[in-house]
Amino acid sequence: MNQKPGTFWDQAPIVLEPSGIPASACVVWLHGLGADGQDFVPVAQAMASNGVRHILPHAPRRPVTLNQGMVMRAWYDIALDGTRWIPNDDDLLASSRAVADILRAQMAQGMDPWRLFLAGFSQGGAVALACATHEFQQLGGVLALSTYLPMPDTLPSAGTPPLPIFMAHGTDDGVISWERGQRSQLTLQQAGYPVTWHSYPMAHSVCLEEIQDMTDWLTPLLTSRQTA
Repeated sequence: MNQKPGTFWDQAPIVLEPSGIPASACVVWLHGLGADGQDFVPVAQAMASNGVRHILPHAPRRPVTLNQGMVMRAWYDIALDGTRWIPNDDDLLASSRAVADILRAQMAQGMDPWRLFLAGFSQGGAVALACATHEFQQLGGVLALSTYLPMPDTLPSAGTPPLPIFMAHGTDDGVISWERGQRSQLTLQQAGYPVTWHSYPMAHSVCLEEIQDMTDWLTPLLTSRQTA
């Protein structure tokens, strides 16, 4: 993939191609607030599978109200009302559409939609869930890490076949609480999405056991032949 920076993207994504064979599947990784695409390169490399392309885009730089207006890479702005975070849904949906364009570009190169996967951490996980439920339901699956379901009141019902979702959360997460993650899991399940839920004794982070669980979840989906 050779995606040019455009009106949304200020930098082309990191692309990790499979070794020795053409890509037959693709995972798009969305980093958390203040990080960039490089953040999840080690995880993508640890989960490397034959024939899988990994794309790691960089969120645009923007002022983040929650962080005193500091400019950083962020998929959407977050305001603060007392202790309550208020995500900017317009920003979030714009990011969701931009990520969907990456997926459509893969399809234009001949990739089957059921061989496309979204993965995201924290803010990136919220965008991944929004994109997969509102913009691009025909996916192989979503990995949503240490995150929450945005806009739950407008969540569409799961399609056919329903989108598989892997959710993982630290029980000691002080940024996005474990309880909020679990509420998101239950909301998705009530709408018909099959969710695999994992908890780990960690903070707002990723651990080795989680990477292994993600690999175990993703591998059979990569090797199965799903049809619409």
